[in-house]
Amino acid sequence: MNIKHMNIKRVMIVGTMIVAMSFGGTAWGKPALHTLPVAKWSTSDVADTDELLDALNLNPTSDEELYDALYEGKSLRNIAEEHGGNVTQVINLQVKQLTQQLEARLASGSITPQQFNAQKAELREIVAQSVETSFG
Repeated sequence: MNIKHMNIKRVMIVGTMIVAMSFGGTAWGKPALHTLPVAKWSTSDVADTDELLDALNLNPTSDEELYDALYEGKSLRNIAEEHGGNVTQVINLQVKQLTQQLEARLASGSITPQQFNAQKAELREIVAQSVETSFG
């Protein structure tokens, strides 16, 4: 497996975490910091990467173009716009994945229903803002 293939997922995870932690909302503030959702993209699960590449309208057989664009400091919105991709689809994909993460944490008891509801309520806005952020 290509090192860039593994690193793109780290860039996305770290970028989402940085954006999430930068918000001072009640659900994401210090008291709930240990309960922040993290998008866990397995390096062996190509389907998640393919969905993202499809949403960005990039070549579905290689994520190097995405990695390079992010490394150059482009945001996901920039990349989608340059390639005729669908920013709403990118946001929906990330919201879906982070919602699944929240649901798993709720089911395991690591967050309370109140924390789940508060974090889920802010999730779309945080993801939408992270699409505008460059990580390079």
